[in-house]
Amino acid sequence: MKIALTSLFVDDQRAALAFYTEVLGFTKHHDIPLGDNFWLTVKSPESPDGPELLLEPADHPAVKPYRDALVRDGIPLAQFAVDDVEFEHARLTGKGVVFTQPPTDIGTAVVAVFDDTCGNLIQLIQMKPDEN
Repeated sequence: MKIALTSLFVDDQRAALAFYTEVLGFTKHHDIPLGDNFWLTVKSPESPDGPELLLEPADHPAVKPYRDALVRDGIPLAQFAVDDVEFEHARLTGKGVVFTQPPTDIGTAVVAVFDDTCGNLIQLIQMKPDEN
């Protein structure tokens, strides 16, 4: 069994697509009209055979209070692995991305958290080599 697709609720699918492709660097995989919304997925160009991220409309009434509570408490909704958190922090800050937590060494990893402009906090993580 493997993860093929996971989703993030977004306030505006088109704005989310622009942010996730133009700012973060993901590539559009599916863009299929479904009524007022779309089956809209992106993939990492570093892992073209890896899982898709569905940019899911945040229309369901349970989504807003759930995401608002997570943001209020500073809890990221998703985590993306990177090779160098400091580099990505500098790159994304240069593109106007707002970080709620700068690169922070947590022992086994270095993490940073940013606002995806679509209603979510996202954590970047750089795992440290296993010392065992």
